[in-house]
Amino acid sequence: MKLKKIILNNIRSYENQEVNFSKGSTLLSGDIGSGKTSILLGIEFALFGLQPGQRGSSLLRNGVNEGGVVLEFEVDEKNILIERTLKKGKSISQDYAAITIDGEKNEVAVTELKSKVLDLLSYPKEFSRKQNLLYKFTVYTPQEEMKQIILQDSETRINTLRHVFGIDKYKRILENVAIITLKLREEKRMLEGATMTLEQDKLEIVSKEEELDFKKQNINVVEGKLIIKKELREKVQEEKKEVGKKREEKVKLQQEIEKTQIMISNKNELIIENNKLIDRLKIEIEEFQKMNFNPEDIYEIEKIIEVKKRDREKFREKNLEINSQISSLKIKNDDLEILEKKFSNLEMCPTCLQNVDAVYRANVLNNSRNSFNANNRKVEEFEEERKKVLEKIKLIELEIYEKEKRLTDLKILKMKKEGVYEKQKRFEEICGSNVFLEKDIDILVRHNETLKDSVFELNKFDNLYNEKQKELDFALREEKIVEIKIAELKKEIEVFSQQIEELKIKVKNTERLRDKLYYISGLENWLSKKFVPMIGIIEKNVMIKLKVEFSRLFEKWFCMLVSDNFNVSLNDDFTPVIEQQDYEIDYAYLSGGERTAVALAYRLALNQVINSVLSKIKTKDLVILDEPTDGFSEQQLDKMREVFEQLDVKQLIIVSHEQKIEGFVENVMRFRKTNGISGKDE
Repeated sequence: MKLKKIILNNIRSYENQEVNFSKGSTLLSGDIGSGKTSILLGIEFALFGLQPGQRGSSLLRNGVNEGGVVLEFEVDEKNILIERTLKKGKSISQDYAAITIDGEKNEVAVTELKSKVLDLLSYPKEFSRKQNLLYKFTVYTPQEEMKQIILQDSETRINTLRHVFGIDKYKRILENVAIITLKLREEKRMLEGATMTLEQDKLEIVSKEEELDFKKQNINVVEGKLIIKKELREKVQEEKKEVGKKREEKVKLQQEIEKTQIMISNKNELIIENNKLIDRLKIEIEEFQKMNFNPEDIYEIEKIIEVKKRDREKFREKNLEINSQISSLKIKNDDLEILEKKFSNLEMCPTCLQNVDAVYRANVLNNSRNSFNANNRKVEEFEEERKKVLEKIKLIELEIYEKEKRLTDLKILKMKKEGVYEKQKRFEEICGSNVFLEKDIDILVRHNETLKDSVFELNKFDNLYNEKQKELDFALREEKIVEIKIAELKKEIEVFSQQIEELKIKVKNTERLRDKLYYISGLENWLSKKFVPMIGIIEKNVMIKLKVEFSRLFEKWFCMLVSDNFNVSLNDDFTPVIEQQDYEIDYAYLSGGERTAVALAYRLALNQVINSVLSKIKTKDLVILDEPTDGFSEQQLDKMREVFEQLDVKQLIIVSHEQKIEGFVENVMRFRKTNGISGKDE
């Protein structure tokens, strides 16, 4: 990985700043608080976003609502551009994320971008849900954080290093094996309980198979009895069928008698109805012949109604005209009242702006009042005239109603006259129909007597049919009893067969469970006695190898930075051990420069060990050191040149306010802070 450029927009003390990175060693120089470390935090934010527990307010510039970082770097000859932004709402959160690879841009979710970056850097997948420990311990670790690792208790330190080295998987393996072993033991107990009845089930299968053979022999005997019962039942059934035919013939004759009786009754009722209709037709014909009806009267009354309607329309028009006159006079009176109200208090003419004479005002008001009274008299006259017109209209409408009623009566008489001919014709038809009905009734009565004689002859078959029915019921019961016995035997055979089959399946399944029990017992034994000890040995050997290499590198870097006669090493929990003249010196009693040397040596050794273990990660050639010389003496500062040369990385970025470091690096960038805003000197 090679850093090329970063752009900070409203990040910490920067408003808008672009920083370009070169190959080799680069020093970010400037006074304390000038904004050097902010660039390193911006790089980390661009790569991984906000970390758990990290607040957006630690990055976003005070007093602004939006900010962001653009980072450009190169991995495997691919040019990568990452964009991340922060936005202030109720809290400060990540707002936007995008990645551009060789010019192809993709806007992605914040968490998705971190996964893509880890993939580009070839970081192990298990680090996707962890904090950026791998990046911190191989690329950039603030010096104070490394000191905290050294000062932590041994258990926390060893667990952290397990995590960073990626060998905490051995611990997880052992924990998972313990869980699996517990599950295996539980399943083993369940299987032991499930296989207890295996031999008993096998014996039960033999017993049931013997009983099944006996039942199959018994069913053959019962089926022979059923054949005899069926033959007897079929014989009785055939005899009953022959008798039943005679009974059916009798029933049909009885139904025919009932139908004939109904037909006689219907024809008698029809004759009665016809006689009633004949009587009614006689009365209607006689009544109409007595009526005095002249068709010309209809025409005369229609002419009178037409004349009356025209007269009524004329009076209605007269009423509308009177109403219009009354309305017009009332409107004039309303206007006169308005004029009188205005003139009664008018002192000055609104047109000519001259005073209105009292005499003139009195004359105008007097004329207005006279006109108002005259209009009222006319209204009274018109009201009287309208009353007369309305009475006339009412009288005409009454005459029209009486004439129309008379006209309706005449039209009804006309229709009745037209129907008299039809009634006479209908009268003659009904009289003829009655003659034919009386003849049909006589024929039906004679036919009915013949049917009754035939029914009497067939009555003797009823008792015979009942006897055959009793014989058939008995035969059916006997047959049913045998059938039930056969069904019961078949059901028992079916149940026994099913039970035997189920027992065989159960035995087969139990044998499989027994085989599984043997397998699980063997697996549990292998995990407990072979696999767990083997994992412990592997982990121990890996940790020993790492400790030896880590201790060697730690001693190398520490001796390079400290010239005094110290013996340094790491104990089993990776705690630095500092000895001088065979006496162990506590870390707290070291000088500030010596403590810094311990932390820096620990950091550089850790970097090299991790890069050797995780050989495929793409950040091996990048190292960032933040204030690595805090508390160093001049002599120790001089040794930093050798440290930088020994690192042998393609890109080294150092943050320091020590001017002497400028002579040890290939590139120098100077930063300053003015009025609270950081910037790079050009």
